[in-house]
Amino acid sequence: MASAGVNIRVSNLQKSWGDLKVLDNISFDVAAGTFLTLLGPSGCGKSTALRLIAGLDEVSSGTISIEGQDVTGLAAAQRNIGMVFQNYALFPHMNVRKNILYGMRIRRAPIDTQNRNLARVTELMGLDMLLERYPAQLSGGQQQRVALARVLVAERPLVLMDEPLSNLDAKLRVEIRSEIRALNKSLGITVIYVTHDQSEALSMSDKVLLMKDGKTSQFGTPVDLYKNPQNTFAAGFIGTPPVNLIPAHILDPQVLGSYSCNIADIQVGIRPEDFSLSESATKSGLRGTVVGTEYEGVQTLLTIDIAGQAKVITSTVGAGNIVVGTEVFLDFDPATLHVFAKKDGEKIHRNP
Repeated sequence: MASAGVNIRVSNLQKSWGDLKVLDNISFDVAAGTFLTLLGPSGCGKSTALRLIAGLDEVSSGTISIEGQDVTGLAAAQRNIGMVFQNYALFPHMNVRKNILYGMRIRRAPIDTQNRNLARVTELMGLDMLLERYPAQLSGGQQQRVALARVLVAERPLVLMDEPLSNLDAKLRVEIRSEIRALNKSLGITVIYVTHDQSEALSMSDKVLLMKDGKTSQFGTPVDLYKNPQNTFAAGFIGTPPVNLIPAHILDPQVLGSYSCNIADIQVGIRPEDFSLSESATKSGLRGTVVGTEYEGVQTLLTIDIAGQAKVITSTVGAGNIVVGTEVFLDFDPATLHVFAKKDGEKIHRNP
């Protein structure tokens, strides 16, 4: 199989349909072998960006380079890429063997090459015993493996995936995404993967391009996006449960002493796990009342009302023993705070 991916550079990519701007100045670079996820809510432009990289739609402006070659004007067939769609698109009248080899046969690849590649990819994907079955005889997970194998058998160095797991149940999604990630690492291929599921993005990716309204919200590693969100959208979209956004005035002013900003102009983000429950008040802590509990097995999420001015979520281990109506004190390390401007939601950094 392919042993090396390709590097990708997307520069100032824009796409409009008439007066509607779908993509607005998207840029990123990824090294060969990188697993990049385009992440964001429905309608943010991530699938459009993927189609432009694939050559399926025409770019309005900007450039796309693969291994230093400008491919912006090239047809999809000239870009040496593989693509896996949300719909498996298997031929129902062909068995697994013929489905996997369909592209190679159309290109009239040598028979010995077809057989060699088929043997290697079916072993990788655990499809050895299913070659004579037809799609109707396969489970959803098996059909998705066949769709992946059909792309991998062609030994493309760049594989694009457009929400390929959305039709699978939760257990299968976890299983298949682990296999996709393992294939990326073992084969060294470059993968660009589209999803709206932030858990997929965090668990699979080397880099994540978080998108909103056709623009880049933040680009970085999964850890970067979670630990250092650059705006309220990134803070709220990444993480389950999402970050708590609270008005700055309910905090002790000394907690925000290292920021040069007006309290009225900012809001503060605190991750649920960065709160700790205390039996008594601390100087910088918050006092509140439990107004909701949600048991999730390994933890119980607590919704806490802070004097009617904000509601925050934190958690306790297991079922816990805290019930609605309990008064609690929330402590936190000021270093874990994320401070954002109310006006545009952008992050405000501490003074040097």
